[in-house]
This record gives sequence, C-alpha cells and structure tokens, in this order.
Amino acid sequence: MRNFALIFTLFLTLPLASLGQSKRTKTFTGMLEYKISVRDSSLKELVPDNRMIVYTNDTITRVENFTENLGHQIAIKHMLMAKSYLLLETDFGQFAIQMDETEAQKAEQASDTTVTSADKYTYKKKCGKKRLLGRKMNRVMVSHPDFDEPIEFLYLKGYSTEIVDAYPKINGIPTKYSVLTPDAIFDYELVKISEYTPDRDLFGIPSDFERISFDGFMDKLIESKEMQERP
Repeated sequence: MRNFALIFTLFLTLPLASLGQSKRTKTFTGMLEYKISVRDSSLKELVPDNRMIVYTNDTITRVENFTENLGHQIAIKHMLMAKSYLLLETDFGQFAIQMDETEAQKAEQASDTTVTSADKYTYKKKCGKKRLLGRKMNRVMVSHPDFDEPIEFLYLKGYSTEIVDAYPKINGIPTKYSVLTPDAIFDYELVKISEYTPDRDLFGIPSDFERISFDGFMDKLIESKEMQERP
C-alpha cells in the first residue's frame, strides 16, 4: 500500500497541467521531454535520474512519468472540462482514477487562510536571454525559504501555463526549473521539444480501464490487501 501512496504523492507534487484555462498568447501542440534529477549531490546515488514526457494538443495534456520504484505513471488532464485522471495498472485491475477535488474539498481549501507553499515563492526577472535546445529562453530568479539560494529558472514566454503548470505565475512553459517536495528538491530540464499534432488516441481513457473515484480505488486497494493477508 505504501507504493500506491507514493504514486499519489508523486502525481500531486510533480508539475502537471492545471484545471483552469488561463489566457494565452501562443499555441503549443506537440511533445516536451524533461530530465529530472535530485539537486542534493549526496542523494544522487540513491535517487537516479528519470524522465517526464508531456504531450499536448493545447486542450488536453498527457503527462508520463517514469521511476524505477513506481514504474510508469500516466496523468491525463482536460484543461477546459476540468477532468483529471491517473491511469494505473495493478494486480487487481486497470483503473482510470479521477483525481479532481470534490466540492467540499474546494470549499475547505477556499476557506483555508494558512500560507501555502506557493505563497512563499518570490520571483525576480532577469535581463537577457539564454539558449536551450536552440531556442531563446526568458530568465527569472526564484526564491523560497527552503532553497539555499535563489535558483534561476528558464521559460518559453507567452505560452499557456497549463501545459506544464509547475509555476502558474511564470508566463509561459518552464524549461529549466526546480520543484520542492517533502523529500528533496528536484531539477527539471527540457531535453527535447517537438511541435506536431499528437495522435488523439494518446489523450483518451483506454476502454479496458475502469473509471473510478479516488475513494473507490482506495476501497478496492484495501480490499485487495485484506484478501492477500487472509490465511
């Protein structure tokens, strides 16, 4: 059960497309591939590098994550219809788990006056541009109390922030950035970009996957574990 808890933690903390469609000035359709590495050099031998691949048709995104311990995870998010699914293959079935917040959860979040982690970030734009993969990238210094020092982020200016919604206040697609998690800081760097029209089947829920709520999936997970533990 611990592995499934980690999967959901990963899904919620990795940068994925948000559910609200923001104003955008440019359209991007295609594929983005990122290398992910842990920032702390003392953890590099324990946490191997991995990849995140994002496919988008500018309305729906498909985010694929690959980790040695958790295997292949796929998230599909519709930026206009506010639908979000995590696709998982388990020993007791294949599931498309709806990850959207309930109305009660949204109301609770809206009434929460505590300072969130997102509120602790500060941004300072830098003059000049840097090149990455042959493209000019804008620069911004990002600070957070848990960063040892400000970290320079790069981004493609003017594209929809929902495509890779790591930092919604950055006006574009982040291409080199860092993500703070409870365990470590992870660095993301764009290593491949391809503009084309992805196959629409990439954005669908496979017919052999059962659509289920998060609570419903957890019930099945507990039931499966209890059956395994029976003499």
